[in-house]
Amino acid sequence: MNRWDEEIDKITGRFLNSFSILSKKELNWKPAPEVWSIAQNMDHLINLNETYFPVFADLKSGTTNLPFIAKIGLAVNFFGKMILKSVQPENRKKMKTFSIWEPGHSDFDKGILDRFEEHQNRLKQEISEIADKTRENVVISSPANKNIVYKLETALDILVTHEKRHYRQANEVYQLLKASENKVS
Repeated sequence: MNRWDEEIDKITGRFLNSFSILSKKELNWKPAPEVWSIAQNMDHLINLNETYFPVFADLKSGTTNLPFIAKIGLAVNFFGKMILKSVQPENRKKMKTFSIWEPGHSDFDKGILDRFEEHQNRLKQEISEIADKTRENVVISSPANKNIVYKLETALDILVTHEKRHYRQANEVYQLLKASENKVS
């Protein structure tokens, strides 16, 4: 088992344990138009993580095509550290995501929970198939921008840390939902 599996299992458990009891309406509830619902947070994670699967496939097949900047260690380290820092759960600064990673829509059925769990299992499988490449200090490009490069190991840390950040965000929405329901009752 690689070090990311345990973290992914914990995150998956948190999402399922916290939000499986919610109705469709509650999963889609938003405290404000610009804030993502719990379901949108899960959909965003699925969308973002899945864009890495072709990158992983290229690694496995040996067909990775990197830009020149990937040869510049300072750039690789800079991008990796910057992105990892930006996705930390305690970083309260709102960030605009790339359009390819935005939630697909805003009205999800309860099946989003099953989709998320299935996706997390696939993510673990994908990572297990390329985890050994981390020892080789392999560099990859971001699926959102070919010129944003970082080490594979950092990319996997970013994915897991990013999931923790979105669990925190989803849980904040849940706390606001509970508070709004308490006001009504």
